[in-house]
Amino acid sequence: MEYSTAARVLGLDVGEKTIGLAVSDGLGLTAQPLGVLRRRTPETDLAALMERVRELGVQAFVVGLPRNMNGTFGPAAESCRSFAQILGETSGLPVHMVDERLTTVAAHRTLLEADVSRARRRQVVDATAAALILQTYLDRRSSTSRGVE
Repeated sequence: MEYSTAARVLGLDVGEKTIGLAVSDGLGLTAQPLGVLRRRTPETDLAALMERVRELGVQAFVVGLPRNMNGTFGPAAESCRSFAQILGETSGLPVHMVDERLTTVAAHRTLLEADVSRARRRQVVDATAAALILQTYLDRRSSTSRGVE
């Protein structure tokens, strides 16, 4: 079996106050939480993300797209779409959008099951949600490349 190294992908859970960050492994199989970026201005946010791109060798982004439970898009989705467009234009890298419904709920559940303290959960929930968003993308990409739908 032949393995190729895939480019790293940076997953983002974009919120009003923070951006949760996660990164794929070198093979593009698993997502790991990376941390949280406190939002300041669009320019400083983008500069901080570009620094991560350089540090990690990122070749693409996955941005969570918040949808309402009925599948419609609200103001938060439009904000994320706008951010993703600017991110793509600024970086020159591909930006993929992934439905992020219930990822924050799943992140809280995962952290509760891991017996993470309430204070620590507040610190890492956005990065955990970003990892879930990124893992969803990686899993779909992997199953599509194998011809599984």
